[in-house]
Amino acid sequence: MKAVRIHQFGGPEVLTYEDIPDPQPRKDQALVRVKACSLNHLDLWVRKGLPGVKLPHIPGSDVAGEVAETGEYVTGFRPGQRVLIAPMHFCGHCQKCLAGLQNQCRDFTVLGNAVDGGDCELMAVPAANIIPIPDSLDFNQAASVPLVFVTAWHMLVGLAGVRQGQTVLVLGGSSGVGIAAIQIAKLFHCRVITTAGDEKKLEKAHALGADYGIHHYQQKIAEEVRKITGKEGVDIVVEHVGAATWDESLRSLKSGGTLVTCGATSGSEVRIDLRHLFARQLRLLGSYMGTMGELNEVLGHVFAGRLKPVLDRVFPMSDIRAAHEYLEKSQMFGKVVLNP
Repeated sequence: MKAVRIHQFGGPEVLTYEDIPDPQPRKDQALVRVKACSLNHLDLWVRKGLPGVKLPHIPGSDVAGEVAETGEYVTGFRPGQRVLIAPMHFCGHCQKCLAGLQNQCRDFTVLGNAVDGGDCELMAVPAANIIPIPDSLDFNQAASVPLVFVTAWHMLVGLAGVRQGQTVLVLGGSSGVGIAAIQIAKLFHCRVITTAGDEKKLEKAHALGADYGIHHYQQKIAEEVRKITGKEGVDIVVEHVGAATWDESLRSLKSGGTLVTCGATSGSEVRIDLRHLFARQLRLLGSYMGTMGELNEVLGHVFAGRLKPVLDRVFPMSDIRAAHEYLEKSQMFGKVVLNP
């Protein structure tokens, strides 16, 4: 089969599209023919080098395709069935996994990070990670959903406990997580403020349901939030940008507010004045992906049409270097998808 692999860490030039042997599924696995795999910023970090990535390595976290064949122990699936793959790896038998907290498993990792991912033509996948998709979703749309929607759902619902009528600030509203978070917050009838780096992205965020937009290159986020909320601040900040927005995110919170973060795209080193933390009774929560239960919960809303994937651009998988270069420019609104 054809696959994207990296044999050394570096820029887009280290990505190769090459022939490798077909995977041989175990008896408890199914062989899935990949039809689409979307990119995430994780793909860029994996390519540049992350601890635990063993070379050669196949990146790619979000996969949709068809069941090609099933192992002897696999039931409930048939060849040709349209599916997506849960973008996570876990042991399945530890105390955390048995409690339904797969993202706290000691072996947990995102698909395409410490284990090979979906930038290929065929994948051998545990049956527990395979989820049927409805005909209403094409493969590109289905591949645009899993990682960002389960991440945003875990942040807002699982951790922050979002409630109807709250005010939510979503950083980076044009990103995959941002697009999902805007829609999830509106699903709970929240007032949503979001940020983006140009007017066109803000217009698209408004079309998704955002009530207010802040141009983060031209406006101070916290100042605008104070104006919008009558100096009160927001109940929840969805933060995944990191160092560049951290201070503004904290300043945007009301007393007793919650900041939940899942990333550090602009840098991981931040500072905090503990006096503000305890005097204002703030909650700071770290979030990593989500659980299988949360994935199935949010997919129920996607399959029913209440939450919608947003697709920016599709590349042939053979143009993997161009796709990475496009993603690094951060000009997209929505997901960038690869087709084998």
